[in-house]
Amino acid sequence: MSKGRVLIVDDDADIRQVVSVLLRSEGYETETAANGQEAILKVLEIRNLDLLILDIMMPGMDGIEVCRKIRKFSNVPVLFLTAKSQDDDKVDAYNQGGDDYIVKPFDQTDLLLKIKSLLRRYNNYQGHAKLERGIEILSEHVAVDKDKRIATKAGVRINLTDKEYAILNTLLEKRGEVVLNKDLYEAVWGEEYSPSAGNKIMVHVLNLRKKIEEDINNPSIVKTVWGKGYRIDK
Repeated sequence: MSKGRVLIVDDDADIRQVVSVLLRSEGYETETAANGQEAILKVLEIRNLDLLILDIMMPGMDGIEVCRKIRKFSNVPVLFLTAKSQDDDKVDAYNQGGDDYIVKPFDQTDLLLKIKSLLRRYNNYQGHAKLERGIEILSEHVAVDKDKRIATKAGVRINLTDKEYAILNTLLEKRGEVVLNKDLYEAVWGEEYSPSAGNKIMVHVLNLRKKIEEDINNPSIVKTVWGKGYRIDK
């Protein structure tokens, strides 16, 4: 039986391999990412992630920024693995949502002890739910936090208008079902539906798609059901 699933993020392939081999030998499942952007996407994808081991000094997006963005949608424990050892660096790491810190070169026993301690605390006090309540995953890039009423793309907040968010939320409430134009309009605008309202819906859905879809000409999240309305698949 697996002791947990761990995502290892480091731009050094040797570090990723060493840590992965070590953890697998101890009964953990491992995933790896070579940069910050890839790490954010994998945290979104892996619904049963137990721990994130995150290097700080990476090209492009560093580990501090990665942690800050991940904290917008996930409470997965973060263990920083880094060559930086100054107190200011540690404070910065913790302030951005990190849970613990180990300095390279690290002792393998110390690393395993920190991992076990983090997982024990997390499971005891926060349970096994890896994503906060109210999080809806729409694609490998896009998530919606219904409690905070925000959407993120690759961990970055999407600037949705009130109407765009209301459309998205209404479709999510009926996820997997077709929401008729009439029902969508009356739920979002609070007015009685009229034939001209269809065009108003189309314009707002198009604007929404521009912000959340990878290809607005072939939308994979908000789908049109011709002659009826719109749908978000389960």
